[in-house]
Amino acid sequence: MSDKKRAFDGNGETSSSKKLKSSDNSANGSSATPALTGAALIAQKRAEIAAKLAAMKNPSLGLAAPVPVKAAPIPIKHSPTVSSGPTPASGSGSGTPVPSADAINKRIKRLVEDAHSRAAVKDNPYMSLPQSGKNKARPPTEVTQQGAGLKMAAHPLLLDTTPAAPQSKKDRYKPMQPKFASIKANTRNIPTPPPPPPPVVVESTNPYASSSNSKDTTLFEGAPKDRSGRNFRFNPKGKYVALGNQMRQDNQLEALKQRIAESARKAGLDGDMGIERGIKRLPPPEAEWWDQPLLPNKKYADVEDLGINNLNIRTSDSPITIYIQHPIPIPAPGDKNKVALKPMMLTKKEQKKMRKLKRAADLQDKRDRVAMGLIPPDPPKVRLSNMMKVLTSDAVQDPTRVEARIRREVAQRKHGHEKMNAERKLTDEQRREKIETKKAEEDKRGIYGAVFKIKTLSDRAHRWKVRKNAEQLNLTGLCIFNPHFSMVYVEGAAKFIKKYKKLMMHRIAWTEAARPRGAEEVVLDNAGSGEEDGEGAEKVASGSVQKAEEEGTPESLEDNKCYLVWEGMLRDRSFNEFNARSCPTDGAAKELLGEKLRGYWDQAKNWKAEEEELL
Repeated sequence: MSDKKRAFDGNGETSSSKKLKSSDNSANGSSATPALTGAALIAQKRAEIAAKLAAMKNPSLGLAAPVPVKAAPIPIKHSPTVSSGPTPASGSGSGTPVPSADAINKRIKRLVEDAHSRAAVKDNPYMSLPQSGKNKARPPTEVTQQGAGLKMAAHPLLLDTTPAAPQSKKDRYKPMQPKFASIKANTRNIPTPPPPPPPVVVESTNPYASSSNSKDTTLFEGAPKDRSGRNFRFNPKGKYVALGNQMRQDNQLEALKQRIAESARKAGLDGDMGIERGIKRLPPPEAEWWDQPLLPNKKYADVEDLGINNLNIRTSDSPITIYIQHPIPIPAPGDKNKVALKPMMLTKKEQKKMRKLKRAADLQDKRDRVAMGLIPPDPPKVRLSNMMKVLTSDAVQDPTRVEARIRREVAQRKHGHEKMNAERKLTDEQRREKIETKKAEEDKRGIYGAVFKIKTLSDRAHRWKVRKNAEQLNLTGLCIFNPHFSMVYVEGAAKFIKKYKKLMMHRIAWTEAARPRGAEEVVLDNAGSGEEDGEGAEKVASGSVQKAEEEGTPESLEDNKCYLVWEGMLRDRSFNEFNARSCPTDGAAKELLGEKLRGYWDQAKNWKAEEEELL
């Protein structure tokens, strides 16, 4: 290649004029065409786009050799600013009219739709091509309405009721084409389904209409029969007034009879002039109901007239059969309240003796079973003490091996014994459940209550014992603190009430105060004469004084005592748990106890011991 540039062989045209040359002229090597106007340029570009779309429509032609586009001249009005030069034409130079812009836009849209439909048919082999023709009118595409839920339209395949055409052996294995259009472009070719046949109306006779065969009627067929209307029936005047007077008279008569019977009962004349005297008793029946099935004439005279052999005893309809009816035993109502008898209480010595006798009887029974061959005998329990006795020859031959074996057997027996005990041992949850079950069984035997009066219940240890023991014994109730005295009301099983009574009356020392906590005297080991020792003593003294001021002056417990005011059986519980409340007034205490138990507060308040009454 040479460095010299090729000479420009043009006629002085601009770059824009080069772009507007037609493809035919450039191919033929003709001279350059004059410049195109704006409308002609738009028409040329649209024609090029239409040619490309036509190539896409027919893939067999390919896009390698583009078809030359000829731009037709468009008549343009002359204006002073735009020159009306010659328009580019075909090779012959003759001008043809160009279609309008709307027609070109419609054609472009139609070509795009056809291209999309062909692409869809290429992807789906089961879809048939739409029948397109130039002269055929295109019907508007129907837009199918789709909904959601119950408003959704049914599938077109489900709505097709036409019978399937018989297939030949050749067409049997061909791919099945869908009976409906899958895209909107093909919905116009769907054949309209035939109209459904008209429903067959079955004429049913109306039982309430007059018969059409009747000759005496002049009405049309199906006319209703004549019905006689219902007349109003008014109640006569004074009907309900008479009924009310009659009811009042009956009530007065019954009240009079009751007063006469009550006065006669008080006077002791019930046996002579009571109401029972006027009752007329029915005569005895000819045969009782339980004997009537055995008597042919339902009379006792049949026994004398017919004889015993002629009665309904051996006949087929006799109530006496070979079957025995065993009635279901019904427990008596009093059996539910019976308390199971407790076993006899034995002393420790008697319990040991009974256990010894029982174990001896079980051992003898086991020996008898072994002697009879029912169970195998137990292996000998070899220990180090009886090793030479049980294993005479083996122990002499290899004593080391025998000793190891004996120690292993002893350890195995011990492990099995401990494992068996661990399996029998109850877990914490099972133990609590067992205790709660026993408490519930005790409650079934009856609910009892008790009321205690305490002069002073200010000590913390006494309060804690009263509350904690009530919770542990499954007792419910109330503990009321009052400036004058304190009352404790508990309810629960008889066994637990007995234990709580023993606690309140004997176990608690009411005159002994609890040991004060946190106020012990502190003794310093390294007591010296210094400022530090003096400051420490002052701190201890100030702390004890401050705590005494917070707790207040303790009450004297010298004359403190607890009394049992009342105890007895209750129908059911009144509280669900045991609570402690402070009630400074009597009204607050009675309101806390409720309507049923407010009398216990007055009883405890007015109750005095026998020694106090004598004084």
